[in-house]
Amino acid sequence: MFQKNLFADIKAGVVVFLVALPLCLGIAMACKVPLFSGIIAGVIGGIIVTIFSGSKYSVSGPAAGLTAIVLAAISQLGSYQVFLAAVVFAGVFQLILGILKAGSVGNYIPNAVIKGMLAGIGIILIIKQIPHLFGYDKDPEGDEQFIQIDGENSFTELVHMINFITPGALVIGLVSFAVLIIADKPFYKKNKILSNLPGPLLAVIFGIFLTIAFKSHALLAIDSQHLVNLPSISSVNDLTANLTFPDFSFANNSGFWVIVLTLAIVASLETLLGIEAVDKLDPEKNESNTNKELLAQGIGNITCGFLGGLPVTSVIVRSSANINAGAKSKLSTIIHATLLLVSVLLLPNILALIPNACLAAILIMTGFKLTKIAIFKEQWKFGLEQFIPFVVTILVMLVTDLLKGVCAGLVVSVFFIIRDNIKSSFESSSETIDGQLYYLIKLPQHVTFFNKGFLINFFANIKPDSKVIIDGSINRKINRDSKDVIDVFISTAKKKQIEVELIKYRH
Repeated sequence: MFQKNLFADIKAGVVVFLVALPLCLGIAMACKVPLFSGIIAGVIGGIIVTIFSGSKYSVSGPAAGLTAIVLAAISQLGSYQVFLAAVVFAGVFQLILGILKAGSVGNYIPNAVIKGMLAGIGIILIIKQIPHLFGYDKDPEGDEQFIQIDGENSFTELVHMINFITPGALVIGLVSFAVLIIADKPFYKKNKILSNLPGPLLAVIFGIFLTIAFKSHALLAIDSQHLVNLPSISSVNDLTANLTFPDFSFANNSGFWVIVLTLAIVASLETLLGIEAVDKLDPEKNESNTNKELLAQGIGNITCGFLGGLPVTSVIVRSSANINAGAKSKLSTIIHATLLLVSVLLLPNILALIPNACLAAILIMTGFKLTKIAIFKEQWKFGLEQFIPFVVTILVMLVTDLLKGVCAGLVVSVFFIIRDNIKSSFESSSETIDGQLYYLIKLPQHVTFFNKGFLINFFANIKPDSKVIIDGSINRKINRDSKDVIDVFISTAKKKQIEVELIKYRH
């Protein structure tokens, strides 16, 4: 059993590595920091954070959702070194949040919003990778922002790429797709030999062979700009030169601490959302310890800050790839991080032959698995109260970012909660007994200002010469606004020839 699980983790680790490599490099490029900073973050997130993590399958690394914050922070602070100091303190703040048990915040995110977030990330991944599939690589692969650093947005880029198709890259992308589809078929998975070779790895092998084969072909030859762009590290001195260390000289500036708090809060929120999403994808339905996860992320970000890495969070794309690849333990995540470091240090020439189109195909397939049609059908079946927050989360994510999409989904979910609360909070009825009309209204345990409108409408429709029974037997607390409406009705009832009977109502 141990050997079987070990091999499963090795295969999953390879798949996650192939997904993580372009994202780590692309996010670093999008943040306009040294490429090795993305690799460092991927390694620290995959090893350090994983060791302390409260999640079995979550993969941490540099997050596309922090790109805008990183760019703004570096611009404001003046250097990447000062920004790294902010990352260190943000990690300390996350440790404090973990100690204060703030991880429970993620428990209050509705399932419809979490499902919408997953589907939204899948759609964004597909849209963002299509240009790379066609050989148009002006925007980095890790950029998930709607407004891109190349001046286009997610949708105009799709139109613009038509004028810049690279035939060789497109052929490799389509071949990679074919390989991935075949590798997902039952006959492939059941074959004792083929099942040991992950589809993404096979696609990359084909991609490298085709890149070499196309070199002498005028039309299909692929330029280096369409291949994986790696930092140049050939010796220990190169490795040391690629490490960046924090500068704490700006720590007495108030703007510095605003950035620290912003980083810590946004990174923590993205992590908690990521952990919630991973638990939903987990076939074993494990429940992650979110407070432990905040502590792990804090340790990870402190380490990243000291070694020159970008800030890390739990990232859904890599985590979902980990689960889909059949990971059995945390070892798969550690293996992926080890491969990131070893490959960049020892295999740069081989990695530099991997076409972006090949990696784009892998990421697009990952996106399809996150946004299956079945998920949309399931949410529709659950009713509009689930489907509308689900769709709103996706739509807002597409034109803004993950956090704004989640916030929009939450607002819509709260609207439905308030609406249902107003509709169903009160038990009310009317009946004619011996020629007199009786009304009964039972106050719930808690009456809030949201119930004010219901009470106004209820009392406005009471007919003269009737009797109203207000039952406060189970009521424990009543908001001042709603109480004023009830008290005004009681005080004016006699003028309308309405008799009022109070049962345990604190007048």
